[in-house]
Amino acid sequence: MAGTIVHVVGARPNFMKAAPVLQAMSARRASQFLVHTGQHYDAGLSDVFFRELGLPEPDRNLGVGSGSHATQTAAMMIALEPVFTEVEPALVILYGDVNSTTAASLVASKLRIPIAHVEAGLRSFDDSMPEEINRKITDLLSDLLLVTAPEGIANLAAIGIPDSRIHFVGNPMIDTLLANLDRFDADEARARYGLSGPYAAVTIHRPSNVDDPQAAARIVDMLHGLSRVLDVVLPLHPRGRQSLEAAGLQTDERLRVVEPLGYVDFLSLVRGSTLVVTDSGGVQEETTILRVPCLTVRRNTERPITISHGTNRLVEPADVAAAARLIVGGEWSAPVELPPLWDGRAGERIADVVSSWLEQPAGA
Repeated sequence: MAGTIVHVVGARPNFMKAAPVLQAMSARRASQFLVHTGQHYDAGLSDVFFRELGLPEPDRNLGVGSGSHATQTAAMMIALEPVFTEVEPALVILYGDVNSTTAASLVASKLRIPIAHVEAGLRSFDDSMPEEINRKITDLLSDLLLVTAPEGIANLAAIGIPDSRIHFVGNPMIDTLLANLDRFDADEARARYGLSGPYAAVTIHRPSNVDDPQAAARIVDMLHGLSRVLDVVLPLHPRGRQSLEAAGLQTDERLRVVEPLGYVDFLSLVRGSTLVVTDSGGVQEETTILRVPCLTVRRNTERPITISHGTNRLVEPADVAAAARLIVGGEWSAPVELPPLWDGRAGERIADVVSSWLEQPAGA
């Protein structure tokens, strides 16, 4: 296989998507180069995932860190350009919808380097979400659009992407979950937090939920109301914790706020939970496979298949406690059919598409 493939990752969701692709390409003896932008840079959001998922050490860690969207994206573009110029990749593979993905797509396209986008075609149709802008830009600039759910195909066709560039491969994040399923120990998670009855695992991080004081106050009311229904465990980044505490968050024996968790610890917590409350995209997918009821505190989702084929419901914060009572009372049933191609083999299918594409004659 001619040429080097550069993978660009930068944040927690990227790591789980990249791991099976790196592994499958390695089995084909591809030349690979892994770049970590450092968008998520602390041990709780980065280092632990590399260790737990068996990811190789990055060939280059750019250490960009945090900042506004413009500052962070610009810093990553400046740092990525000399890397791409030095390595001269035959293909850059990008993952998801974080700022690292958009920065790399802009740099690669201006250097005339082909791009493959894993998780192409997802849409919330809400341009107030920075991730939606990132998805749209990256899809338009990509040569290979690797789709995780059928609706992605229709979304890409609607913006004029030719069928020849679209490949339905399944969801590599599910590959990672299924490969690690035996490591998710619900009993250990219960023992760690002293949980003897039903509990909710909660993850809230989106700026729209924690940065605005009024929105943060609604989330705090939601958490306090939820904790009157069942125990709550909330892994929370320090920035989100500061915002929610300023809005009146009070912890007690029913509402436990803990530090961000690694991949195995978090999914062990999810696996043992009665329900999950989240605003994360990836957690909607993970709960679908684990058959755990999921209440997503958002007005839209770029992953509607988690509603039609999964365990997910969109809810307003004020409605979470009532929905939780119904779930605790048994008024919920697991999905009959899982989303198509969420079978643990997406990494292999991506590697097949990439290998075939790289073996085509130039200009084909």
